[in-house]
Amino acid sequence: MSAPTYDLGKLHGGLRLRGHKSESTKQAIQHVPVPAQLVLPISQHVGDPAQPVVTVGEHVLKGQMIAELAGSLGAPVHASSSGRIVAIEPWPVSRRSGENAPCIIIECDGKDEALANTEPRADYTALEPRDLLAQILQGGIVGLGGAVFPTAQKLMQARTGKIDHLILNGVECEPYISCDDVLMRESASEVISGAQILMHALQIELCFIVVESDKPDAIHQLGNALGEIDDARIVVKLVPTIYPSGGEDQVVQLVTNREVPSNGLPSDVGCLVQNVGTAAAIHDWIVDGQPLVSRVTTITGDGVRSPMNVRACIGTTIADLIEFSGGYTDRAQQLIIGGPMTGKSVTTDSVPLVKATNCILVTSKTPSPGPEMPCIRCGDCAAVCPIQLLPQQLFWYACADDEKKLREFGLTDCIECGCCDLVCPSHIPLTADFRAAKGRIRELADDKARAARARQRFEARNQRMDREQSKREAELAQQKETAKKAGPAAIAEILKRKQQQSEQD
Repeated sequence: MSAPTYDLGKLHGGLRLRGHKSESTKQAIQHVPVPAQLVLPISQHVGDPAQPVVTVGEHVLKGQMIAELAGSLGAPVHASSSGRIVAIEPWPVSRRSGENAPCIIIECDGKDEALANTEPRADYTALEPRDLLAQILQGGIVGLGGAVFPTAQKLMQARTGKIDHLILNGVECEPYISCDDVLMRESASEVISGAQILMHALQIELCFIVVESDKPDAIHQLGNALGEIDDARIVVKLVPTIYPSGGEDQVVQLVTNREVPSNGLPSDVGCLVQNVGTAAAIHDWIVDGQPLVSRVTTITGDGVRSPMNVRACIGTTIADLIEFSGGYTDRAQQLIIGGPMTGKSVTTDSVPLVKATNCILVTSKTPSPGPEMPCIRCGDCAAVCPIQLLPQQLFWYACADDEKKLREFGLTDCIECGCCDLVCPSHIPLTADFRAAKGRIRELADDKARAARARQRFEARNQRMDREQSKREAELAQQKETAKKAGPAAIAEILKRKQQQSEQD
């Protein structure tokens, strides 16, 4: 294997943040026992919620599909362990808006009995790419870096263009999160196997595994695994430890020097980005027949007694995971799903671990940065913005609800990384303001789309009525013309027959 390279593009802005990662990486990944109950949301992905295919009272096995793909975009959900379906009902989940969502609840039987694989797994190299993609679709695999876009559909979309780079993202730039780091340390071979499967599905010959330079153990293990298979198509690339270098567009720019266009996708510049955890999950499904029923997640913060990384069943509640990690400390005041920069604060530990959960952060109350003050136009926010936006201008247009200007100045390109918040001397919650403004823009776009559909229906109805009226008028004119040619006797005969028919009726 060739040595890891630093042949990098440029990343604008960003911040060097204290990592807080050593607390959770002192020990190997710990395996959480199957809990007494699992809570499995039917929507753990971008797209349509899956449709339950089980009923209350039914016994299920580990790996059994319990909710199937319901639309053109989505992913199935599988039972994480064996047991009985006791309810299909709303349950608290870790969404930003905090509402409940439909979940399938399994009372586990303690046996962890898996669905038997009656057929041997086919050699994926013998499969046509479309057949391999169809298999990946059935594994319930989504992006495990947080975006949870269904993997199979992302691959299908990418194959419609010219993709020449597969990028496996192992960059964990956000503080506290270390699940990808320990996964690469302990499952480097599975990550690389997943890369080879993805390359076959995409029919491309180059893959970059991108890792931050402060992860020497992960880099070493990847190097050993690559040395064993001697696949020159796969190259490890190192990037500097700067937040948010792990963003999808930022990774593309760093390792290929290609800039993803505004409102575009990495596939627009010939790249497909997948998280290293997603690659390992693809290996588990395609090679071992294990659908996505568990994941590695980081449990950390000064509010938990034993920070660690765990592998746990999807559907395990946060309360069970915290108990496994020694319980809460006296400092526990805030529970965040995700990291401190982009995570979601929740008010209950009843929420379940889902496919998107890469970190559970328990902290003492974050000190208030101080009262919000007027913008002084210092420009610090623009200097750190990795998208090269002008946050101070966006802030004024957000306050004015100026949709046109917000679009013109690129609000939809904002990745909500929070860099501008950290450096703002006026303590303006810019990210929250931008998130709210994007929500209003989406609502306005939805309203316009609904109005356009209503206008189309109205115009279609008018056109249909006009056609029917024209048809009636043409038929009447034809009848008059026929009667005129037939003469009085023929008309009298027609009237007589109509009278006789009416009497019979």
